Amino acid sequence: MSEGNNPFESPAAGEPAPTGASEFVDKDARLWGMLCHLSALSVFVTGVGLWLGPLICWLVKRNDSPFIDDQGKESVNFQISMLLYSLVAGVLVFCFGIGIFIALGLFVANIVFVIIASMKANDGIRYRYPLTIRLIS
Repeated sequence: MSEGNNPFESPAAGEPAPTGASEFVDKDARLWGMLCHLSALSVFVTGVGLWLGPLICWLVKRNDSPFIDDQGKESVNFQISMLLYSLVAGVLVFCFGIGIFIALGLFVANIVFVIIASMKANDGIRYRYPLTIRLIS
């Protein structure tokens, strides 16, 4: 394989990335992208977090890298979506009692998806959460 065709190397400046290859994301951007996702779990340590942690990370670092901006917005959108879904589940708890199972499912899904997103961001891959209402674009 010639030197210019290696799919595992980042393309030279100004050249498009080869088809199927992810963009090159520097280590600092990957770290902050990961922290944008993981900061949602700070709720277990501080009592606040969920959407506030990702919002603060995103607002502080969004101008440093397009990757951080993208992952920060994605994390904030997901946490706001989870908040809205949890409010609906809370109403269903009082109306029908079935909302407790929905709330537990949302809680577990939130933790699982945040961990998956954090690992992908640490690898430099732009992650998209499922069932996200993208309020911030």
